[in-house]
Amino acid sequence: MPGGPRRPRSLPVFIPTLVLWLLSASPEAPVTPPVPVEAPPPVMPADVPPLTEAVRVLLRLTIDSGGEVSQVEVQESGGTAFDRAAMAAALRWRFEPARQGEEPLEVRVDVPVMFEPVALSPVMEVEEPAPPPKPEPPAFSTTVRGQSAAPPPVAVGDFHITVGQLADVPRNSATDLMLLAPGVMLANHGGEGHAETVYLRGFDAGEGKDVEIRLDGVPLNEVSNAHGHGYADTYFIIPELVQSLRVTEGPYDPSQGDFGVAGTVEYQLGLEQRGITASASYGSFASRRLSLVWGPPESTAATFVGVLLRQGHGFGPNRAYANAGLMAQTELRLGPETKLRLFGASYGARYGSAGVVRETDVVDARLPCEPDADSQFFCLYDPNQGGASQRHIASVELTSRLERGGRFVQQAFAIARQMRSRENFTGFLQDTPPIGEAQRGDNTEQSYQGTTVGLRGRYTPGLTWWGQPQPVELGYVARYDNVHTRARRLRDKGGAPYATVFDNQVRVTNLGAYLSLRGAPLEWLTLRGGVRVDTFLFGVEDLNRPAEDRQGARIPEESVEAYGFFASPRASAEVRLTPRLTWLTSAGLGARSSDAAGLSDAEFAPYARVTSGETGLGWRWGDGPSSLELRSAVFATRVSQDLVFSETTGRNQPIGPSQRLGAFGSARFLWEQHLDVQASLAWARATQPLPGAPSWRLWDGAVLPYIPQLLGRVDASWRGTATVARQPVGWSVALGHSAIGPKPLPLDRYSESIFLFDVAARARWRAVELGLSVENLLDARWRESEFNYVSNFRGPDAPASLLATRHFSAGAPRTVRGTLTVYLDLQEDRP
Repeated sequence: MPGGPRRPRSLPVFIPTLVLWLLSASPEAPVTPPVPVEAPPPVMPADVPPLTEAVRVLLRLTIDSGGEVSQVEVQESGGTAFDRAAMAAALRWRFEPARQGEEPLEVRVDVPVMFEPVALSPVMEVEEPAPPPKPEPPAFSTTVRGQSAAPPPVAVGDFHITVGQLADVPRNSATDLMLLAPGVMLANHGGEGHAETVYLRGFDAGEGKDVEIRLDGVPLNEVSNAHGHGYADTYFIIPELVQSLRVTEGPYDPSQGDFGVAGTVEYQLGLEQRGITASASYGSFASRRLSLVWGPPESTAATFVGVLLRQGHGFGPNRAYANAGLMAQTELRLGPETKLRLFGASYGARYGSAGVVRETDVVDARLPCEPDADSQFFCLYDPNQGGASQRHIASVELTSRLERGGRFVQQAFAIARQMRSRENFTGFLQDTPPIGEAQRGDNTEQSYQGTTVGLRGRYTPGLTWWGQPQPVELGYVARYDNVHTRARRLRDKGGAPYATVFDNQVRVTNLGAYLSLRGAPLEWLTLRGGVRVDTFLFGVEDLNRPAEDRQGARIPEESVEAYGFFASPRASAEVRLTPRLTWLTSAGLGARSSDAAGLSDAEFAPYARVTSGETGLGWRWGDGPSSLELRSAVFATRVSQDLVFSETTGRNQPIGPSQRLGAFGSARFLWEQHLDVQASLAWARATQPLPGAPSWRLWDGAVLPYIPQLLGRVDASWRGTATVARQPVGWSVALGHSAIGPKPLPLDRYSESIFLFDVAARARWRAVELGLSVENLLDARWRESEFNYVSNFRGPDAPASLLATRHFSAGAPRTVRGTLTVYLDLQEDRP
């Protein structure tokens, strides 16, 4: 949370200026100073908070007779991160050497480097004795293209999270980075490669139906996906390339769009480590992971290439997986104020899934595995479960900095996507077979294939009124989806399809625009507000209509068109109670678009409307290498049309309005470059309002299933250096802990609480690093997903039970993994 007087927000500017005065050795042989030939700018350290005060680093450079910087020493430290950023840049500078007459000289000079807040320009100059009365030598300047300060939050629950040291905590994928935000829980019943179910702010957001997910502006939610509207798979993102996340909990920012009901998550990419980093790991259940990331030393963190390969047998039968992904980006300078980013990603995966099992069958050892408790716990019914996925992304982004601090950003993107999944939640219950035949099974195949193209842009004019900057932002989005989405039932034997549930060709155009304003009418008060407008045009070709109706034979197809429109105002007020303590209140409307499969012809497309409000406090101490930030808030939310998972269809189905009441608290503490700790605790109660109940009684009503009311999370990393055999060895230890309270289940049942611990340790000597991680350290037998419903897994001829019972998908047992990492073209010597 911001804790001091506001400064104008713009990209940080670094203007290094060499003023080298070298005294003549003799009157006949004047000394000419070195002239810069190549001076790539330093990068603002990514793992430090935005600055509010200048940081000074005094370097002593030795420039040899060839014009190279042969040695850099820190005379006065500004903190480890800033020292390394300044030294790394200085070692890449080249000069025309200093000369005495015609002979090149080696010279030494002290250079203070100033890292200043965003509104100011960090300056580097050389301290020398008073120069003699000679002509001034030439100067040079450049610009820092590092991490700028994050914009001020629009709500207490608006988090700009720098991953930093917390990357040391064991994580299976980039999706797990969402756990750094308070009130987030992840679950996966589909296998290693299936999108995670996200629980956020009291919402069962499914695989994306209630949380907007973006990758540097590229939308990942998929419209009308057969598995669920808004399905968003982030498994393809390479964790090593994620620099930070912005998690906005609640619909409070005007830039938030479709699916931003519970909030928005945006992954922001970058690679601070320059050079080549190769990592190979092997662990339990034959899990193998190979990653290679590369960042050219002469470029910024925005230029990188990453490759990731993963493969394993899984922690039980039918859980094998294999996937490969590539992500690459380059940043080109088209001028001093314009840059072009080109990004591409390609990914393919295949995975098996064990699905769910009945609790009673596990207890009675009736599953087709060994009779011991562990074998039964990790067993399965239907081996024809799993899936495959492919994704390809291309993005072009042009950024221009304008006069008076303005900015103009234009982005174009294209996505090609294909996925297929197979799941069986009820066994033999849903089929209506031909007379005299047995049930054929409830295995459901869901497939999705299509393309997405779009444009996105924003314009900040950099206006100044009454002598103060007044941030105004205009933005737009244009998106077109052309997809084929289908669900079919598969036979238990052989897996051949025997019935089509739905089969649609869907075309959706989404045009949206927003206006955002921010002003400070009083020194202690900042107001923000804006509005977003979205329009949708749906075109659906239903390819699963009957071949005959009451009037006779017909073509088994039908076309449907519909139109939707909604406007979403948002506003917040920030009161600075003290220079460090802030009170922030936010309110906003959001929306979720219609699933095209459920529309009627010529219909004004309905949409789910969300109304949300939040108020809370934020406190921050320290803006240098050590800092502490605390936040806490209470919130309330109402949704006009909610969705809850249905075991009969294997996807979410409408249930009517719902409401939420909740609170959260979070803390993050950083100490130098040694300790980074983040902790959060969140509580939320989600209910369906009673008929006729007043809207302000948010705590009344039937509790919604599957949403845990209490969530806790701790991430911590400690880094240091030890001396072994007179050699410096960097080391780190890390801990991740999740605590999940009981989840309500249908029919007044509750799941057990879950407590998980993950630990990791690393040691690095020169270019080689060894690591060991253990996930689920205590080897708990926990249930990743849990349900309560009627099913029949005993066979096609067995009578179906009418008694609901618990079903669950098993969570992973203790998993140990060893890692070898090699760093080439090093610029840092820390772990």
